[in-house]
Amino acid sequence: MSREQRGPNEKLGAVLALAGISNAGLARRVNDLGAQRGLTLRYDKTSVARWVSKGMVPQGAAPHLIAAAIGQKLGRPVPLHEIGLADADPAPEVGLAFPRDVGQAVRSATDLYRLDLAGRRAGSGGIWQSLAGSFAVSAYATPASRWLITPADSSVARDANPSEGSGAPLKVGHSDVLKLREAAEDARRWDSKYGGGDWRSSMVPECLRVEAAPLLLGSYSDEVGRALFGASAELTRLAGWMAFDTGQQEAAQRYYIQALRLARAAADVPLGGYVLASMSLQATYRGFGDEGVDLAQAALERNRGLATARTMSFFRLVEARAHARASDAHAAGAALRSAEGWLERARDGDNDPSWLGFYGYDRFAADAAECYRDLKAPRQVRRFTEQALSKPTEEFVRSHGLRLVVSAVAELESGNLDAACEQGVRAVEVAGRISSVRTTEYVRDLLHRLEPYGDEPRVVELRERARPLLMTPA
Repeated sequence: MSREQRGPNEKLGAVLALAGISNAGLARRVNDLGAQRGLTLRYDKTSVARWVSKGMVPQGAAPHLIAAAIGQKLGRPVPLHEIGLADADPAPEVGLAFPRDVGQAVRSATDLYRLDLAGRRAGSGGIWQSLAGSFAVSAYATPASRWLITPADSSVARDANPSEGSGAPLKVGHSDVLKLREAAEDARRWDSKYGGGDWRSSMVPECLRVEAAPLLLGSYSDEVGRALFGASAELTRLAGWMAFDTGQQEAAQRYYIQALRLARAAADVPLGGYVLASMSLQATYRGFGDEGVDLAQAALERNRGLATARTMSFFRLVEARAHARASDAHAAGAALRSAEGWLERARDGDNDPSWLGFYGYDRFAADAAECYRDLKAPRQVRRFTEQALSKPTEEFVRSHGLRLVVSAVAELESGNLDAACEQGVRAVEVAGRISSVRTTEYVRDLLHRLEPYGDEPRVVELRERARPLLMTPA
């Protein structure tokens, strides 16, 4: 379906020429991006010719897929207005800005919170279905650079304007902030135990809209405002992490950008580093190892002399993950040694942030194992995975499942098919208890690696056990 504009879309034609994409090439790219999101699209060169010469505007997700396809070729985000499709839906621009002004930052974050709920009400996959394919790692460049240049705002005190919200503006106090922090703590526990797709975890966007947004739009002193921005940043980062875990990469990106901006308003440099580390892990997971390194190093750079030893260890560990994905064994090894050294310096009496409660030697070992998996060093993977699995806990169920899959891969690459299948069966059992697309994708990758042994009874059994998991809609 499409609707007609007045006259040719000269903007789209000009950008296509700039990117060097033919009509047939754009159609193919749009169809491929749609397929990645479960959409069946059948655009061809004639479709694109109509978009350009007659100004036809395709409906649904297509305008955003067009922008994403061109953006991939140009290596930067392409807003809809640049290609003459701004009238299709302004939603893709929401959440990508990193405003310099604090007031604009509040509006940017609260607009995103409201957009998410509007998408949920609309059904059919919500707003993120319409943003299909719009993730662009280059969108992190401006937020990271602005955060590095100015990691804290001079003042965040605010006198509310009644026209900005519904009803009288709130006078925010420390008790309001405490409620948000408690909500963040609860959400962290649910996420670790049940996955980002669990209904209890998915209440975080609702909390942002109903609880955090009215507070951000309220009145507060500089002291209360800093605390409010910090608590809101934690919740927003959690929303991004949960979206990442459930495969909603576009939503995660927008939440992360807003979380980083809120952390800057909070003057909380370690928290900003944690958001950058989350961005780095997402970029690395998506295959952008070099960009993952940049984001992890940005987290490290501003936290030298500020963050605790345990925090610095985690940032270095995230850097190691990115180096490994970029196939730089020397840099990955150096980062791992540094991470371990920082962790050895950590003490129980250190003033570690509450959001770092998950991190200890078992998490270090788990990520080290994944580094060596990417570097194709199965002996090292087995060594670190044994450490990571030495203390299974019901508190971090998803992490335990991911570690089992990594262990299975290491056993397979070491020639131990029986052990690989045994660990795979355990991983499938864990994955079936949680709602995590990321864990399911790890299992899928293991089964792909086992395809050469597809006729082996143990592999057949594992595949059958995994079938219900792989058939569950994301």
